[in-house]
Amino acid sequence: MGVFNRMSDIINSNINAILDNAEDPKKMIRLITQEMEETLVDVRTQSASNMAERKHMLTRIDWMKSESENWEEKAELAVNKGRDDLAKAALREKSRLDEAVAVLEADIERVDDMIEKLKHDTVKLEEKLNYARARQKALIMRGQTARSHIRVKRQLHHPAHDDAMIRFEHYERRLDDMEGMIEAYDLGNRTLAEEIDDLEAEERLDNELVALKERVGHGNNEVKS
Repeated sequence: MGVFNRMSDIINSNINAILDNAEDPKKMIRLITQEMEETLVDVRTQSASNMAERKHMLTRIDWMKSESENWEEKAELAVNKGRDDLAKAALREKSRLDEAVAVLEADIERVDDMIEKLKHDTVKLEEKLNYARARQKALIMRGQTARSHIRVKRQLHHPAHDDAMIRFEHYERRLDDMEGMIEAYDLGNRTLAEEIDDLEAEERLDNELVALKERVGHGNNEVKS
């Protein structure tokens, strides 16, 4: 196999691979848009879940703060009654609740950060989705144009196309040869009418020559035929 034939096979193979791997533009745009819509639903669901969890945590904090105040009051009562042991136990419960409140408040800060991040992601994703929807037709047209261009390239590098062009050029050369042969045949096979026309033209020239010589005084000279 020649070098150029090998190069043509490689190019044609690559183009076929590109075309085979190229998805339908309309289908691809629809799938991408659908994926963005599903992601947006997931983000909003997660945001709603975080908001609900935050609300639950705030409720727990309020309850524990109230309980902490109750234990503090109980500790005061125990002190007033001279029961330091009970006062310490009450303060121990109050301290446990205060620590739990501190942990939950730190968790709420992290939840707030996640909610804010999801809110930012939601806005960006909505912008992308709106852009994709607005540009959907244009993107589909670009994709279809690219696929059509690849098909043309594949046809241009297809061996069958090259063979067809070679046959066309060979037939064109044969027509040129045939036309040349017909022209040569026409020149070499003059009709009887054409030969008689030539004789009449020659006779007219001879008569004109005789008349010309008579005018200039050479009428007696023999006219050369």
